[in-house]
Amino acid sequence: MSAVRGVADRDPGLQPERTRLAWRRTTLSSTVAAVLAVKTALHGGASAAGIVACALVCALWLAFLLLAHRRIRALAATPAPTALPPRQAALAVLCAMATAVCAAALVV
Repeated sequence: MSAVRGVADRDPGLQPERTRLAWRRTTLSSTVAAVLAVKTALHGGASAAGIVACALVCALWLAFLLLAHRRIRALAATPAPTALPPRQAALAVLCAMATAVCAAALVV
C-alpha cells in the first residue's frame, strides 16, 4: 500500500525543477569544455586551424547555450511543461556530438 501511496503523493512540480537544474549543470559543463577546447587550440601559438577550431567550438557552445536557455525558461514558465520537441532534442544531441568531435580532433 505504501508504494501506491508514494505514487499518489508525488509532487509533479519537482521533476521540472530537477530537469531545469540538470540543464543548468549541462550548460556549465559545456562552458568548461568550450573554454578548455579554446585553451588547447591556442596553446603554443595561434594557427589557422586552431582559430577555426576555436570559432567552431564557440559557435557550438552558443547554439547549445541558446537551446538550454530556451528550455530552462519553458520549464520555469509553467508547472507542467511540454515535452522537449524532437527538433530541439536533435539539435542538443548534434551540438554535444560536434563538440566531442572537436575535442577529439584537438587532442589528437
